[in-house]
Amino acid sequence: MVTAEQEDFLVLEVDDLHVDVLTGIYSEETHLPQPLRISVRALLDVADHYQPDTPLSRSKNYMDLKHAATDALPRDCHFTLIEAVADHIIDTIFLQDSSVRHVRVKIVKLALSERGESIGITLGRWRR
Repeated sequence: MVTAEQEDFLVLEVDDLHVDVLTGIYSEETHLPQPLRISVRALLDVADHYQPDTPLSRSKNYMDLKHAATDALPRDCHFTLIEAVADHIIDTIFLQDSSVRHVRVKIVKLALSERGESIGITLGRWRR
């Protein structure tokens, strides 16, 4: 019997993307894009083994994760909560590829930092 600790896994990661997004609930936040630092992790179905000539179709292009957290975010949409930004990124990644089993998005609101703190959220979702 295989337990969760014994399962093979593949995680694609893109860290520390700086993205300006219309988000926030306070009046000073609602008219200008806010600087966010976004990191994305996607858990994928794993191949039995990866040979030197294994095609990309047996994995995923990590640039798709970057796209979901940058260009795929609507520029003219105001997200009240950064949780909604994370949900949009997750939905985009799930739509891109059915082999993605779980996505985790961490968002740090850079404008809130006074001394280098990381203030924000992490949202993870399993494919349903």
